[in-house]
Amino acid sequence: QVQLVESGGGLVQAGGSLRLSCAASGRTRSTYAMGWFRQAPGKEREFVAAIGWRGSSTYYADSVKGRFTISRDNAKNTVFLQMNRLKPEDTAVYYCAAGDYGLSKEALDFGSWGQGTQVTVSS
Repeated sequence: QVQLVESGGGLVQAGGSLRLSCAASGRTRSTYAMGWFRQAPGKEREFVAAIGWRGSSTYYADSVKGRFTISRDNAKNTVFLQMNRLKPEDTAVYYCAAGDYGLSKEALDFGSWGQGTQVTVSS
């Protein structure tokens, strides 16, 4: 099992930036695909971004494309989510996930999840 711990969340004004990090430990291996999902109050969890194990393939939700960038450092077992031009509708708990099924936007394809980090964007 892989343990995932997110950090970097916080309160930011609209138009600002945040960088989320997700550190993996335990039975880690670089061949996991990694993803970020988010869940706003009263809404279902939704896909944000994913990255293949080599880091060369990425996939974004339309709502964040052009504003968010996912990256990974396999030597440090860490994945990042750089979030720019944040909007109030980006407010949510952001979750990191690891999966064995390659690049995917489906939560079911990710078997390990972190506890989440809160991102709040004020208008």
